[in-house]
Amino acid sequence: MTTLKSKLQADLNAAIKGRDELRSSTLRLTLAAVQKEEVAGTQKRELSDDEVQKVIAKEAKKRREAADAFAQGGRAESAEREKAEGEILAEYLPQQLSDDELRQIVAQAVEEAKAAGAEGPRAMGQVMKIVNPKVAGLADGGRVAAEVKKRLAG
Repeated sequence: MTTLKSKLQADLNAAIKGRDELRSSTLRLTLAAVQKEEVAGTQKRELSDDEVQKVIAKEAKKRREAADAFAQGGRAESAEREKAEGEILAEYLPQQLSDDELRQIVAQAVEEAKAAGAEGPRAMGQVMKIVNPKVAGLADGGRVAAEVKKRLAG
């Protein structure tokens, strides 16, 4: 068992013993998503820590989207629960890049793309190819795309 998956399992056991319903249900759903990913495809396999982290990131994104949907639908209580679950999952993800750090990485990538001859909004794809490997797992794709668009427009 990978270290991240075993940490999730250990934290789940601790949450169950501590009768922390929110944490235990969140970790149960996350471990179920990890197990589902392990058996997806033609052959069962053990996920690496990076793959487990991607599953956790996907689950956290689901929670953020659900919280937004509940908030727009006027269901504040459900939105708060989804936000709380997202915060629990964020504990297992690497620290997200700050806005300043993201701006610096994007600015550097835009300069690289300009040096290669790409200019204006049509350079978006080239800039994203440069930026994505640098920020993988450290920044939400929507945030990155918005910053790149802003840089290329201005």
